[in-house]
Amino acid sequence: MFTDACASLDVQSLFQRISERDLLPSSGGHVSVAGGRLPFVGEGKPVHGRPGGGAKYFGADDHGNSNCRADFSCIIPDILSSPAIPGNIADIVELLKKISLLLSENVNRKKMQSYSRIANHILNSSIISNWAFVKDRNASSILLDSVNLFAGKLLLRNGSESVQEHFISIKGYSIYKNTSGKSFDFSMEFNNTGEITGHVVIPEEELLKLPKTSKAISIALPTLGAILETNRLDPVFVNGMVLSVSLPEELQHILLIFEKVNKLESVKSQCVGWHSTERRWDRRACKMKADNISSVVCICKHHRRTFKSFSILMSPTVLRNAVLDYITRVGLGLSIFSLVLCLVIETVVWHHVTKTEITYMRHFCLVNIATSLLIADVLFIFAAVVHNTALNYQLCVAATFFLHFFYLAMFFWMFTLGLLILYGLLLIFFKITRSVFIATAFSIGYGCPLVISILTVAITEPKNGYLRSGACWLNWHETKALLAFVVPALGIVVVNVVVVVVVVVKTGRSAVGEGCKSQDLSNMIRISKNVVLLTPLLGLTWGFGLATIVDSRSLAFHVTFALLNAFQTREALRMNCISSKWRCSLAKVKLGVCWGFFFLP
Repeated sequence: MFTDACASLDVQSLFQRISERDLLPSSGGHVSVAGGRLPFVGEGKPVHGRPGGGAKYFGADDHGNSNCRADFSCIIPDILSSPAIPGNIADIVELLKKISLLLSENVNRKKMQSYSRIANHILNSSIISNWAFVKDRNASSILLDSVNLFAGKLLLRNGSESVQEHFISIKGYSIYKNTSGKSFDFSMEFNNTGEITGHVVIPEEELLKLPKTSKAISIALPTLGAILETNRLDPVFVNGMVLSVSLPEELQHILLIFEKVNKLESVKSQCVGWHSTERRWDRRACKMKADNISSVVCICKHHRRTFKSFSILMSPTVLRNAVLDYITRVGLGLSIFSLVLCLVIETVVWHHVTKTEITYMRHFCLVNIATSLLIADVLFIFAAVVHNTALNYQLCVAATFFLHFFYLAMFFWMFTLGLLILYGLLLIFFKITRSVFIATAFSIGYGCPLVISILTVAITEPKNGYLRSGACWLNWHETKALLAFVVPALGIVVVNVVVVVVVVVKTGRSAVGEGCKSQDLSNMIRISKNVVLLTPLLGLTWGFGLATIVDSRSLAFHVTFALLNAFQTREALRMNCISSKWRCSLAKVKLGVCWGFFFLP
């Protein structure tokens, strides 16, 4: 098959050799095979496209045996001698797909053995890294679907069948309505891959649903999980074998027991099913029944069109840090309490602190910042509940949409406040009416976030790229939907940095020319206070918060962001609430209380 060590497989030629022996017409032309049309090369002629291959004939192997269609034996030597380079991996996946779709009638033991040997060649643990360079990112998912389809049609001799290779195992049994109170157990073991095991258990209550004797097939794939990771690029990895099942429609729930590959006590596992349509791991398919250091027990729902393959996931990026968890809980509680108190105070003192146009506009912005942040905090809790309890996918999409909207609204209202500060400093003689300001502020504060949020979900959700894996939050690895939050937020942070600089320069210049040198220190303190108050107010320290979602494995980013925001809240409260002059500090109290602290998912 090869002219050199890097030669590629000829899929068309291989497929013709195993499909046309018994279907050759009496004359030239084309022949239809199960709905597909294959080019016909006259009988007795060499196969086209095989350089230096000699005169191998359709349906015959190297020894002249015409049983290739019966068990695919004639192509096995060529497959196994080919290097598992990315191009050949893609060709073999395509070949297995063709076989599954067009040649899956009468799948006996020999046929299944040949098919398994072909699949085993590209499932070898030593070539997993080569999958990363396969052009079709869905190749591993296509392989899984093809194996499930072909193995599901395995014929059983005497009520059972078993085919075992190093990296794929298929077992089939006849099952029947059981009134003895016993369940049915498939045991799958692989000694050459670190003695990893798995069990498929059909509970007795499910067996009672069977109207007649039926067939149950189980497929175990110890390395496919790592291959799926290579192509999916999710921030999680499979920590057990992939178990697929082909069961009668009456059986809807099964019990799966997975042995963990990496037995890490501090990291929890997730039971998942492979969504064959959306081509992703879905936590909705399974529920956790038990989890210990060595194994996981999952209860999963089987559906022949959606969920047929299952495994367990663990995340290397989950930060199991008690201090960080404590800071997050306390900080979220402090944030909600502070924001509610802020809005209550604003309601009580509104008429006292909004006597001028500029103060009205400033407090109007601050109230909307506090409201957006309060709603975002509540939605953060709701999204965590949706995520942890594995509620429906649409609910997670809705939670993410509103989280995205209100987080952006908070930033855009801070942007509006920054523009208002510039207006107060630089455009002293230009006056805007209250109605014009409110219309403009609402357009910026809520209009811009709404447009961005709607466009993000409309563009990414049809391709199932809106949500990230394992969380109700924007996707990063596949569609980069997270940029719809990061880019506007960072842009506003940059603008507000400019605002802080302008405030500092303007305040400094106002002190120039004052005769009393003793006021130098006072001026520096005043400038410092402006920076300290404007920085938390305008969200400049959110750079650390954005870093936590880009590099979620960095504990330093998480702790820095948490402590910095906590420090700001405490200092603002201390500086503004502890005052003997309520009249002078009334507006400042709101500032300190309103900046509750908050964490990105």
